[in-house]
Amino acid sequence: MKISTDLAIKSATLIATTVGIGFLAGKVTQPGIESWFVHVEKPFFNPPGWLFAPVWSVLYVLMAIAAARVWSNTKAEVAVIRKVLLFWWVQLALNAAWSFLFFGLKNPLLALIEIVVLELLIYETYLQFKKIDGLAAKLLIPYMLWVAFATILNASIWWLN
Repeated sequence: MKISTDLAIKSATLIATTVGIGFLAGKVTQPGIESWFVHVEKPFFNPPGWLFAPVWSVLYVLMAIAAARVWSNTKAEVAVIRKVLLFWWVQLALNAAWSFLFFGLKNPLLALIEIVVLELLIYETYLQFKKIDGLAAKLLIPYMLWVAFATILNASIWWLN
């Protein structure tokens, strides 16, 4: 499949933006991991710390490509695309906010409430993307599944502590 220049430019722009936001969220996360999170009781299924950076890197790239596909769609109305992409931008902001709530404020309960809202918004973004581009929607499925796992992990940490 030949990738259009428009899609390539939009993908690169959104990958850089998404990974950049993820990097900034990681900067908020790091001090909390080093000072607070090491002392928090975690469930038996808590993944090793080294796993998070590569998983999130892949998820951010998939999210960005999905959004770029929707943004590049020439068949949907511009107003519809803008509305659908607004869902994507809000979920990305909530994604970054979770790091601040959980690791910055060290508040697993507030982070749990927020991540449930995030998961619902990711699902709504998936449904909206599906109306415009089926592949774009499918690219969000790994992200949706990882955030569902993260929600269970977050709830477990709140419960244990």
